[in-house]
Amino acid sequence: MVKVGILGAAGYTGGELIRLLINHPQAEIVFANSESNAGNKVYDVHEGLMGDTELEFTSEMPFDQVDVVFFCFGHGKSEAFLKEHNIPANVKIIDMAQDFRIKGNHDYVYGLPEIHKEEIAKCQHLANPGCFATCIQLGLLPLAKAGLLTNDIAVNAITGSTGAGQKPSATTHFSWRDNNFSVYKLFTHQHLHEICQTLNELKPAEAPHVVDTLDEGYEAKGITVDFIPYRGDFARGIFCTEVVTLNACPVESDITALYKSFYEEAAFTHYSDKALDLKQVVNTNKGLVHVEVFGKKVVITSMIDNLLKGAVGQAVQNMNIMFGLDEKAGLNLKASAF
Repeated sequence: MVKVGILGAAGYTGGELIRLLINHPQAEIVFANSESNAGNKVYDVHEGLMGDTELEFTSEMPFDQVDVVFFCFGHGKSEAFLKEHNIPANVKIIDMAQDFRIKGNHDYVYGLPEIHKEEIAKCQHLANPGCFATCIQLGLLPLAKAGLLTNDIAVNAITGSTGAGQKPSATTHFSWRDNNFSVYKLFTHQHLHEICQTLNELKPAEAPHVVDTLDEGYEAKGITVDFIPYRGDFARGIFCTEVVTLNACPVESDITALYKSFYEEAAFTHYSDKALDLKQVVNTNKGLVHVEVFGKKVVITSMIDNLLKGAVGQAVQNMNIMFGLDEKAGLNLKASAF
């Protein structure tokens, strides 16, 4: 039984993580930390869990009693937390913020199971991918691995309001978001860094080399992506379309075969011969991908649930891999039929 601690347990990701772990056959939550809610029942905040658990939030952090700690912090808080607190070396960390996703002076493995499963299985510290980053990468990985990507990649993706976190803001509260649609962070979204990092790692050595830049002086030596994110008027899910212009006109059956082969053994990512709709993945840990070809252009549709495959579902999937469990354990979630 894997003993689990959760930090930042009162937010959306904390609530979804608790929902998954109380039903996980080989995991036990030892503590769910929230300073502001200490002593309250978890279901006082995450009301959908009433009747499922009597777990209480705590201000305590007994790291010596757990095997793994999930960081459900906002971006930038994980690194700051580790500077102020000592977590025993034998305790694994799964961080859902962006603090350690870019390679640097740390030992965190980037936890995208579709390509990093072996590294995940051996790691002590894991950086869980971002939600947009996961969805976009699932659409591009097969082309990147085959060395077919050029620097002509245009991405549009729309996300549900839960992607912005639990704290209300001017662009997340119901009266603004309902029946509304908007664009934000054009070409500068923070997830571009990790997306480009992965695509360039996969690019074969013989593929064309180009140099381009992203926002704030971030330099991506190789493949870059033009990304336009949208705020949707729904709660959860990400629907992404990617247009990739290749150097030559491919045969559509060759491209679909490439995708099917790439995801043949993936636990949760599947290729669909049919066009996709978002309800197929909401409340599941699935990633679905569909491809069509128009001349030199490959149009990829990919989609995930931003809170599950884009956050805690993938985090639990990574925990399973890290502890040698069935990769699907605790993640037998089904989409609604309607």
